Amino acid sequence: MAFASSFRRALSSGSSILKSQLGSIRYNSTLTSPRLFVSGLSRLTTDEKLKEAFAPFGQLVYSKVITDRATGRSKGFGFVSYTSIEEAERAREGMNAKYLDGWVIFVDPAKSREARPPPPPPYPEQQPSEMGFRTNKTVGWSG
Repeated sequence: MAFASSFRRALSSGSSILKSQLGSIRYNSTLTSPRLFVSGLSRLTTDEKLKEAFAPFGQLVYSKVITDRATGRSKGFGFVSYTSIEEAERAREGMNAKYLDGWVIFVDPAKSREARPPPPPPYPEQQPSEMGFRTNKTVGWSG
């Protein structure tokens, strides 16, 4: 028990140092493209509200709140793209950890989408054989 309380005390006393170091790590990554990833969006944030919030920092090319296909509700993140990296950097500095629709949003560089591997075949036992024939290995009654 004494160890736990001393551990908590050590974390709480050094937490400001730790937070500042983590904040600088998150913020110091340099932009390589003018596209930004915006997380922490409210469910009420629309494409228009996102565009209005980021418009003062430069000429927007693209702003989109990502929505769920089934429900149409916001997933809580979106993307913003500018014409230049300098504009994107200004927007990142100006909007990171700010309030939008009552929620704190975070602005980070957008990463490129990773290629997905092709899906596996549905039934591996029905692969064509060396001769080109398919065999059905289903066992049971077929009446």
